[in-house]
Amino acid sequence: MKKLLIIFSAVLTAGTAAAQTHEWTLQECTNYAVENNLSVKRTEDNLHRQEIQLNSAQNAYLPSVNASVDQNFSFGRGLTADNTYTNTNTRSTSFNLGASVNLFNGFQTKNNVELSKLNLAASTADLEKAKNDIRIQVAQSYVQILYDMEIEDVARRQISIDSAQVARLEAFVSNGKASEAELSQQRASLANSTLTLTQAINNKKLALLTLAQILELPNADDFAIVRPDTSSMRTEPIVIPNDSASSINYQRPEILAEEIRLEATEYNLKIAKGQALPSLNLSAGMGTNYYNSSNGFKVESFGKQLDNNFSQYIGLNLNIPIFNKFQVRNNIRDVRIQQYSQQHNLDLARKNLYKEIQQVTLNAANASAKVAAAREAVRNSETAFRLAQAKYENGKSTITEFNETKNGFLKSQSDLAQAIYENMYNTMLLRWYQGEEMGW
Repeated sequence: MKKLLIIFSAVLTAGTAAAQTHEWTLQECTNYAVENNLSVKRTEDNLHRQEIQLNSAQNAYLPSVNASVDQNFSFGRGLTADNTYTNTNTRSTSFNLGASVNLFNGFQTKNNVELSKLNLAASTADLEKAKNDIRIQVAQSYVQILYDMEIEDVARRQISIDSAQVARLEAFVSNGKASEAELSQQRASLANSTLTLTQAINNKKLALLTLAQILELPNADDFAIVRPDTSSMRTEPIVIPNDSASSINYQRPEILAEEIRLEATEYNLKIAKGQALPSLNLSAGMGTNYYNSSNGFKVESFGKQLDNNFSQYIGLNLNIPIFNKFQVRNNIRDVRIQQYSQQHNLDLARKNLYKEIQQVTLNAANASAKVAAAREAVRNSETAFRLAQAKYENGKSTITEFNETKNGFLKSQSDLAQAIYENMYNTMLLRWYQGEEMGW
């Protein structure tokens, strides 16, 4: 018995050890996860890439300017001033500055800018979807922790009942009113209850660890959450009509992203068609050079040559596509297929979200019914337990009958906790779909 009490004491100590430095609310958890989760950060990186691509597309209107300096040396036989060949060394230096600008390219630059704007908008919606996914994960993990806390409380109540019965039977055995077999059976029940509590505590710790990992916390040892008062929570079922569920589709970032990408395919098509149009480019530049040789020819000074050899140029280049192995035609066909595919993606996203909303609505309604049934079961099983306890303590029933009734009572409490938190989560999720903040 002493060993059992030591084990029980250790379990209780593990479950209540060390005061927590801070208890996180659901809102704090979601805000922190949105700011620090690596999945969100990776999606945010893609958004920054789209910002750079938009800037590059806008800069395509600007001219390109390049400068070059060339220095060349040559060695070998060459013609001299005496009209003979001899070994000579020559060197030349040239300076060039040129600029070019596109005047017309089938509106591809303009369409690329519009396409980049849409890609940026789609990435912004993707980022919001990633944040929403993390919010849902946080809420699921948070509710799981609350449920595990309730199961731990049930296990502690079970130990309290079993401990009281063990103490009672120990007194009866010493007085000869109970047998050692009954005491051993009750001690076994207490040991099983202790094991159940150990498992409940471990499940709670695992759930806390899961949430801490979603939040990307470096250490989960001191992590704890606020345990709200379930009696004040809104758990009444919410029914979303079909037309209301459809309207929610247009408010969700995953739907918005697919709609934007469908619009972007129009600009992809314009860009593909623009490849069949002529392109016109304007170019201009200037340059000069210097030349010197050891072959005996008289050369002017460096500065004089640069001044004398200075030249400028300006030109227009018109490129007219005539035949390109049907590449433009095939590009247009490919973009049209992309349009059809993207329309299917949008339809599928709408359908999946509609199904998700309807499933959550059904789950909330079922959970609400389960709460009512579970509460009734708790009331009835508690009455049965009190009667069985009185009968057992008066010697009118066996310990086996008492434990069966006790276990049924404790199971009904576990079922009630599960129903309450299922209903709480689904109700919260539906309110969030309707535009409310995620919370109780």
